[in-house]
Amino acid sequence: MNNRLRAVPAALLAFAASVPQAAAAPAAPATAEPDPIVFVHGWNSDGSTWDTMAGRFRADGRPAGRLDQWTYPTNQSNVTTAHRLAAEIDRVLAATGAAKVDLVTHSMGALSSRYYLKHLGGDRKVDAWVSLAGPNHGTNTAYFCGGASCPEMRPGSPFLNELNAGDETPGAPRYATWWSPCDSVINPDSGTVALAGAVNTETGCIRHTDFPVDARVYEEVKTHLR
Repeated sequence: MNNRLRAVPAALLAFAASVPQAAAAPAAPATAEPDPIVFVHGWNSDGSTWDTMAGRFRADGRPAGRLDQWTYPTNQSNVTTAHRLAAEIDRVLAATGAAKVDLVTHSMGALSSRYYLKHLGGDRKVDAWVSLAGPNHGTNTAYFCGGASCPEMRPGSPFLNELNAGDETPGAPRYATWWSPCDSVINPDSGTVALAGAVNTETGCIRHTDFPVDARVYEEVKTHLR
């Protein structure tokens, strides 16, 4: 074999080494986990209030371990409940490794959660907040129930006056409320539920207890939580 033929393989190797190699495809970014949702029920109820809504979130892909149907005693002051809620949210954050939670509340659950946001540093730990039929400015029906929490729900109560003083939607959370003109438990309807600085939505004609199970309300809440 002549010297020129022997040189061909060496020349090919040198050429291959000089050709730039294609860059490796970048790894696909990890899918961010959604915020855990902490559900806060209303007076004379418990975490089972949220069975339908939590089931819909699971069916739409929200991990079951990030859906917390919390239960608390409803006859205690909303201030006491707010402190217990703070501990529950810290537990959920530690268990999931999340930085923030979403809060979805029904009826009186709006009040303890708002106290938590305003006074207990909750605005730094909550991404989105939802009030379904919450008596945010009081309801006349609270004159007909007992326990420490009921006087706090009455229009003009010291608790509500303090809670609503100044900014009704403090901090960075995204606030939203829903109310129904057919809600016989929350009176007056729009006047008590809506908050300055929140996205306030009138629903169709649904009853007070139907908010957590209404399909359209669920879709709107899911959109708000993103």
